[in-house]
Amino acid sequence: MRAAVGLFGRQSFAGTSVDDLVSHLGVHRGSLYKTFGSKRGLYLAALRQHVDRDVAAAAEVFAATTGIDAAVHRIATAGPDLGLLLLALVERAPVDPEVAVETSRALARLRDARADLDQALGLLLRTRAIGPAPEFVGE
Repeated sequence: MRAAVGLFGRQSFAGTSVDDLVSHLGVHRGSLYKTFGSKRGLYLAALRQHVDRDVAAAAEVFAATTGIDAAVHRIATAGPDLGLLLLALVERAPVDPEVAVETSRALARLRDARADLDQALGLLLRTRAIGPAPEFVGE
């Protein structure tokens, strides 16, 4: 499941084919379909695990770190990786009600830990796209 979280978090749902899943996860196509029903079924299971594990860990980092820049820097450099959540928010949540429920659950958990969450997520997106802010380069 961790490998599926990582793959979907790097390539997105649409960018990940069943062939990608089979080759990267080391499972047979039949096993994937028997266990999860579809690529979407595996995606939802991976997203739920991501929220329960990675988002929960990020909430702890956010809550324990003073200052938004420091919190974002810690998450961007040491994890947890929130790639799947970030991609799910823009790619699947607008068109898939079950993904919307999971991403809403994730955002609520993060917002409980950090009042300035919207700004923090914006900084995480920026960091994911173009790298850390200059004041943190080399730390």
